[in-house]
Amino acid sequence: MKTVGIIGGMGPLATVDLMTKIILLTPAKNDQEHIHMIVDNYPQIPDRTSAIIEDGINPLPFMIQSARRLEMAGADMLAIACNTAHYFLPDIQAAVSIPIINMPKETVNYIKETGLKRIALLATDGTLATKLYQNYLSEGKITVLIPDEMTQARVMEGIYAVKSGDTMEAKEILLQAAETMITAGAEAVIAGCTEIPCVLSEQDGINVIDPSFILARRIVDLASGSLVYS
Repeated sequence: MKTVGIIGGMGPLATVDLMTKIILLTPAKNDQEHIHMIVDNYPQIPDRTSAIIEDGINPLPFMIQSARRLEMAGADMLAIACNTAHYFLPDIQAAVSIPIINMPKETVNYIKETGLKRIALLATDGTLATKLYQNYLSEGKITVLIPDEMTQARVMEGIYAVKSGDTMEAKEILLQAAETMITAGAEAVIAGCTEIPCVLSEQDGINVIDPSFILARRIVDLASGSLVYS
């Protein structure tokens, strides 16, 4: 088994959620058959959305520190659960010699395999501003639907409600936003923020695509040696 390094410090929930998904997806028959994970949950990484939208403190130097520490600790690959953080991925990749799995790109590759053609993106303002998902979807000839200003404001309310622990209110808000996008013609909804899958799932009658689950599945495949990352 190869070792995966997880660059954390960008939301404790996101880091724990990714680790849990990796564990649940690993076909371990005993305590020794599991993926070696090293986590650098660096709490000083500044807010990515603030950096992108409001010209806030640049988080890149801090993320590079985490990436280098993980590489020195023996990681064979790196993963980041935060969607918005992938905006800085090219510069982080240039600072290390091991691959960093591109979660937005992997997500869109999965969508292309499913044959879906109209996808809505529910995400933070920062993730929308990076246009990473939009660009990858457009390259794949997939139509991407973005919430209007009012719906996006509600999406942010829902995300913050999850962060504060009010999952019932969050579910109501985010489900309404997802249904709005489905009514607008989306075949599925990308949960472009780790908090969203905590309250929305296919059990709600919505086809929810969870990038962190796709990332976890790719990590398991790579760590077990069944795939080579390119």
